[in-house]
Amino acid sequence: MIRRTLRNGLVAALAAVALFPTAAVAAPAGHPAPHHVTGHHIAAPAWGSVTTRHYTRLNVRSGPGTGYRIVGTRPVGRVLPIVCKTRGSGVLGNHRWYKLPHHEGYVSAHYVRNHSAVRWC
Repeated sequence: MIRRTLRNGLVAALAAVALFPTAAVAAPAGHPAPHHVTGHHIAAPAWGSVTTRHYTRLNVRSGPGTGYRIVGTRPVGRVLPIVCKTRGSGVLGNHRWYKLPHHEGYVSAHYVRNHSAVRWC
């Protein structure tokens, strides 16, 4: 009985992957795979992990620079979806900033280790 249930579940999972192959692409554990529209294409975001020193939280800012107001924070180790990268004020010599989805803000690339290529905004 248990073998039949497991086999049927496996068959159903394989059938789902065959019918919907894009559903088989997973986001990092515990994170949904949001998509945003760029022109006529739907693009999946890149991903990166917060890597600040001394376990301090990473500031999320309203724009790409330290002169913009802080609109939130993210803890060390948090995996972030990244929409695109842009230039902004320098943080320890790094002028690259990552834009977060859904108007959440920007984070300094100096404190994010990206897991995949990030396109320019």
